Amino acid sequence: MSAVIEHLRVLKPHPAIYAFYDGRVAGSRFAEHENWVDSGALSLGIASYAIVSGSEALVYDTHVSLAHAAAIRDILAREAGVSSFKVVLSHWHLDHIAGNAAFEDCEIIATQRTADHMKRHQAAIEAGTYDGPPAISPLVHPTRTFSGSLSLDIGDIRVELIEANIHSDDAAVIWWAKERLLFAGDTMEDTVTYVVEPENLDIHLADLDRLDALAPARILPNHGDPDIIAGGGYSRGLIRATQQYVRTLIRCRTDAGLRETPLRALIQGPLNTGWLTYFEPYEAVHRENLAKIAPSR
Repeated sequence: MSAVIEHLRVLKPHPAIYAFYDGRVAGSRFAEHENWVDSGALSLGIASYAIVSGSEALVYDTHVSLAHAAAIRDILAREAGVSSFKVVLSHWHLDHIAGNAAFEDCEIIATQRTADHMKRHQAAIEAGTYDGPPAISPLVHPTRTFSGSLSLDIGDIRVELIEANIHSDDAAVIWWAKERLLFAGDTMEDTVTYVVEPENLDIHLADLDRLDALAPARILPNHGDPDIIAGGGYSRGLIRATQQYVRTLIRCRTDAGLRETPLRALIQGPLNTGWLTYFEPYEAVHRENLAKIAPSR
C-alpha cells in the first residue's frame, strides 16, 4: 500500500454507505514540510463517503489526494461491484476536491458557487500557492452544477442535494429522506466548526435551522470521530451544538472575558449531552476562529 494512504480506513456506518476515513493518527504526516493536507485535514480526521446501490455509487468528495481517490474508486469496484460513479462535491476547499482527477470520466456535481470558486482560484490551486502545497494539478472541474436543490437517483436510492451557506457559501449537503440521514460535509464538525467566512455567521445560523428542520436521525460529517461515524453517525444534537458554538463566537466579538474562556468550558453542555466529543487539535481551530471574529487591534 502506498505510504500516502497507509492509514486510510474503510468504515460502514450503514449497509449502503462506505466512509473512507484518514487522519487522527499520532505521529503520522502526509509530508514533513508544512502543508494543507496535514494542518487542515488529517490532523482533524477526514472522511469521504459513498452511497452504493447495485452497480452504482454516489461519491461525496474525492478526499485529500489523487491516491486517496484512486483507492476509493478501486475499493468500490472490487468490494461492492460498482461500475458507474457519480461524484458530489460538498464545497470547493482543497481537502474535498484534491482527488477529482481520479473521477474525470464521471459526472461531477457541485453547486454553481463551488464551480465559480474553483475557476476563480484554478491557477493558484494548480501552482500550489492558494493554500500552500501540495498543488492539485490538473484541477478537474464539475461537469454539472445546481443552485438551491437537486434530486438524484443512485440505483433505487433517491437523495436530495441541498445548497447551504454554512462554513462556506457554496456548501452542498446530501439528504437521504427515506433513512433520515444527512451527509453534512463541513457544515458541522466534531469538536467545533471551522470558521472561514466570519462575516456570514448569522447566515450560517439560519441555514443550520433549515437543516435542523429536516429532523435527521443521524448525521455524517466529513470531520469527526471515526468511532462515531463507524457506529452510524451523530445525533441531531450536532446541529444544535454547532449553533450554540456559533452564537458563542458572535458574543466573543464584544466579550473579552468570553474570549478567554477555555474551549472545554464553552462547549461543556454539548459535551455532557454527548452531542460532541473533545479532540485536542480543535483547540487550534478555536484559536483561529477567535482571531477571525475578533481580530486584535
